Amino acid sequence: MKKIYILMIACAALLAGCDSYLDTLPDNRTDIDSEQKVLKLVGSAYITAPSLMAIEFMSDNVDNYGENNPNTSRFADQCYSWSDITEGDNEAPEVLWEDAYSAIATANQVLIAIEELGGTTTSNLREAKAEALLCRAYAHFQLVNMFCKNYNKQTSQTDLGVPYMKQLETTIGVYYDRGTVAEVYTQIDKDLQEALPMVGDAHFNAASAVPKYHFNQRAAYAFACRFYLYYEQWEKAVEYANLCLGSSPVTMLRDWKATSDMVQQEDAICQHYIDATLNCNLMLHTAYSYMGLVFGPYALYSRYSHGSYLAETEDGNAKNIWGSSEFYSPMHEYAATNLDKVIFWKLPYLFEYTDAVKGIGYYHTVYPVFTGDECLLNRAEAYVMLRQYDKAAADLTMWMQNIINTKKVLTPQSIQTFYGNPDLKYSYEDEKHILSTVKKHLHPAFEIDEEGSLQECMLQCVLGFRRIETLQTGMRWFDIKRYGIEIVRRVMNAKGYPETLKDVLKVDDPRRAVQLPKKVLDAVVEGKQMPPNPR
Repeated sequence: MKKIYILMIACAALLAGCDSYLDTLPDNRTDIDSEQKVLKLVGSAYITAPSLMAIEFMSDNVDNYGENNPNTSRFADQCYSWSDITEGDNEAPEVLWEDAYSAIATANQVLIAIEELGGTTTSNLREAKAEALLCRAYAHFQLVNMFCKNYNKQTSQTDLGVPYMKQLETTIGVYYDRGTVAEVYTQIDKDLQEALPMVGDAHFNAASAVPKYHFNQRAAYAFACRFYLYYEQWEKAVEYANLCLGSSPVTMLRDWKATSDMVQQEDAICQHYIDATLNCNLMLHTAYSYMGLVFGPYALYSRYSHGSYLAETEDGNAKNIWGSSEFYSPMHEYAATNLDKVIFWKLPYLFEYTDAVKGIGYYHTVYPVFTGDECLLNRAEAYVMLRQYDKAAADLTMWMQNIINTKKVLTPQSIQTFYGNPDLKYSYEDEKHILSTVKKHLHPAFEIDEEGSLQECMLQCVLGFRRIETLQTGMRWFDIKRYGIEIVRRVMNAKGYPETLKDVLKVDDPRRAVQLPKKVLDAVVEGKQMPPNPR
């Protein structure tokens, strides 16, 4: 993993007792003395440990198959139960914290180097500056959405944020205030607005880089669309979605029909899913992650699985607005002792050998950070919030007809008829009365119309489609936070049905904000300690 250390409160704790290392640590900034070195360095300003498994396990995309299933770990148990995570793992939020601030430090070093070279005097340096700003903004965006409450105009002025690092630190022992969620979003907004006019793809050729693994122009616009959607700035979300998707959005979507025509083998389909040549894959990242195993046809961590009950009642195989039509590339079912998985073939399982003889190394996967399909659904949500319902229905139809073998056209009225059906009420009074459907009650901090209204029904459609689109990638957790969706924790019986109701994540549950890493909270700097998230 990357070994670029950021000298802030997080790493002050981690580097305690490492005086001999610090005595010899060179100031690498003095070596970044050419355009080519800048272009090479900015490629290291990306997160490689995004905690995909942790946030997928925290969401409602998995159920608990009980203590008789031994395929778990304390780390998986803590993620699933929304406990403060103390177990070490490459997928742990603690590693995301370190990795994100490392990426931020690299981005800041790039920005300093560009200034030392005289500023954006060439098109390559101008685009590299944009990429560095985007990397810094995105890393903070990941941190604030993981470790803080979701942004909202009501409480974010006082909700605890994360330190926004705009300088490259060279000393240990500097205390950084967490600030507020609103302040973090303001800084991300500033970085985005400075970066977007400069963003371009030409400098990747000079750096011999693969554009799809960097913030290329379309990926930058997709990030802006997602950010402004979370920022409740609906017009800007539409603006940047339009720039990303262009005049023919359907060409920016995943060709599921072509996927269905391929040889149906898991590895081949997963490799195709992350193909950098596909228009739909706007930006790809490698990650230290078990996702290809956990959400593949394997027993690893199968105590917490997306099983047949979830698939048939809440998402992929559930009764939905497209009726009896089927996915071009259907979900795959795996059933055996201690195994109940119903999954799409998405993220591959990759292994990097550090010693081929001993058979040891790192688990990897590659995942799409931004896709045209998600961007389209983000635009549909923004249209709904702007009450431009016909435009939203057109986007929802486009997504549906692309993934489902159907010619059905959605209208605002047909969407309200389906999602306004009282039979879709979701409830969980106790273990004997758990009713699961594709619709869940929404409690966002921003204002929406009452349940059953046209606006609420269209939001249900957007969220349901996006749940399927992002299944097995961790993105569902952020919709749960933004819309105050309550989650039940139930233990499934031997037949795969809910048997015991164990816990409920309520709207105002403080566990929605992941606790800061223990090493960060324990660090004493300038006589101060970083405040924890309330519990």
